[in-house]
Amino acid sequence: MRIHQMGLETGHASFRDSPIAWPEFERNYLAGRGVARVICNQNTVLGWATVIPSSPRAVYAGVGEISIYLDLEMRGQGIGSRLMHDIVATSEDQGYWTMFAHIFPENAASIALHQKAGFDTIGRRRAIGKMNYGPMAGKWRDVLLMERRSTVVGLD
Repeated sequence: MRIHQMGLETGHASFRDSPIAWPEFERNYLAGRGVARVICNQNTVLGWATVIPSSPRAVYAGVGEISIYLDLEMRGQGIGSRLMHDIVATSEDQGYWTMFAHIFPENAASIALHQKAGFDTIGRRRAIGKMNYGPMAGKWRDVLLMERRSTVVGLD
């Protein structure tokens, strides 16, 4: 919750207005075919990433939405790259051939991290949602749609 709250406070991480609590995290991100990775230093979480199925339909069984959040004090220390590498590898092991992310255009660090991991910007969803909290409250927001296709899964 602490790391999620940090991201929400930037105003450029999510349309959510409150951090996800553990029971909801378990239900939404760990149940079913969800994949999660956490990086810790002793007992402190430094970052987490998830991939959840995009649809319950069988045809989309290998398509998932990625979320990645880092402790803001850990930026520039390779935690994001390590976490991204781990979540990509784990999701491919679980059969995901495509991952996508919705990222606010102002979130340059997240865009760069995703590009470094092989994600391409495939579109811009204009005024897709209206913020109801923080520095962007009341404003309609665009999001970039970024996608990564696996080179090892879903090729047959």
